[in-house]
Amino acid sequence: MLLDEEPAALLRQCTQNFKYESDHASLHRISDSLSTLSTFRTQQLSSLQSTLSKLSRQHQTISSNYNHTLSQHNPTTHASEILRLDTEKFKIAKQASDLEIEGERLQSELGRLGGVLGDLEGEGVEGGEREKGPEEDATVLKLKIYRTLGIDVEADTTTGDYNKAVIRNAAKGDVHVVNIDPKLSRHFYTNYFWRTM
Repeated sequence: MLLDEEPAALLRQCTQNFKYESDHASLHRISDSLSTLSTFRTQQLSSLQSTLSKLSRQHQTISSNYNHTLSQHNPTTHASEILRLDTEKFKIAKQASDLEIEGERLQSELGRLGGVLGDLEGEGVEGGEREKGPEEDATVLKLKIYRTLGIDVEADTTTGDYNKAVIRNAAKGDVHVVNIDPKLSRHFYTNYFWRTM
């Protein structure tokens, strides 16, 4: 009965009754989506592999530097260097303290001697007991005091004014020659002489 009709006609009628165009379009869309997703995942995987490779190289470099630093570090040498620097620091601190104390002592001595010199200059040749003598006598006394301190004063041959001082420091073994400028104060030269001595 079924065979009364041609099989080809039956197949054609069956296929015409099936609506497969929408399914075919859906399969095509799914295939495109799978292809796009596969491409995206491949690119993402490639990017991640590149980042991983870069991080691996950085890790190797840092690890190499770390190992090199560890190999160069010697705890014994480091400890001895720290100890040496600490010892040197304390030695310098003690020297600075000693120099500060010595500076204060010399400053006090300078003030005392400056006061003595001022008193002697105020008393003059006669020591303040009698009237002051001629100006030459006071000058001679000052020259003697300077000479006992190791200072020789020389007068200008043309004007007769004292314009040069030779300061000898026996402790240091040196000699300073100072040209005296009348524009500068006596206080300046007094301090300079004391510092040089």
